[in-house]
Amino acid sequence: MKDVILSLKDVNLSLTGNAGRIDILRGISLDVMRGETLGLIGPSGSGKSSLLMLMGGLERATAGQVLAIDHNLSDMNEDALARFRRHHMGVVFQSFHLIPTMTALENVATPLELAGITNAFDRARSELDSMGLAARMDHYPAQMSGGEQQRVALARAAAPRPDILLADEPTGNLDQNTGLSIIESLLDLRKRHGTTIVLVTHSNELVARCDRILRMRDGQLDQTTTQKAAE
Repeated sequence: MKDVILSLKDVNLSLTGNAGRIDILRGISLDVMRGETLGLIGPSGSGKSSLLMLMGGLERATAGQVLAIDHNLSDMNEDALARFRRHHMGVVFQSFHLIPTMTALENVATPLELAGITNAFDRARSELDSMGLAARMDHYPAQMSGGEQQRVALARAAAPRPDILLADEPTGNLDQNTGLSIIESLLDLRKRHGTTIVLVTHSNELVARCDRILRMRDGQLDQTTTQKAAE
């Protein structure tokens, strides 16, 4: 039986602002299995991205427990969380977040250097080549298409060989054909590195390729719509 790599137990997330307390997530309990590809779907504002950020320690739960690879993220300070993500997690956003003054190769290699990996540039080259970007390594983000930039962002997240990859609308800013190529690149990460993937998406094509789908509604998991994706 596959082991649990991410576990959320009765997690709540609330924020307090000028309008008072807002409950963003309520009573979320969820296990993610090692090697699984899990899709989070639901209407805008249902809490999908907030849940993804909690899984990565980028938001802190107001109540409940978030365990990643048997580490309690709620017990870690910001420095410890950053070190944990550096070695165990990759995060991909819809808007790429590449450093504009660095080439594709430098964007991928720099986090590896910061993690103390001695062959950082060799590994970055290998990952970019696996993403079909061998000819674009010396190009800057402004010189690349949206799909190419997203593949650089994927390469940057994948190069440290993370146990878990979190992706927030990875095809959201791309046309259909480019989005399909990103889907293949995402799924190839699991094949090459055994990466567990949790993603937020509105893409029917990406949903269809997930092992399991969870629908969110009003800050909660709609357990009645939990389903396996079609083979």
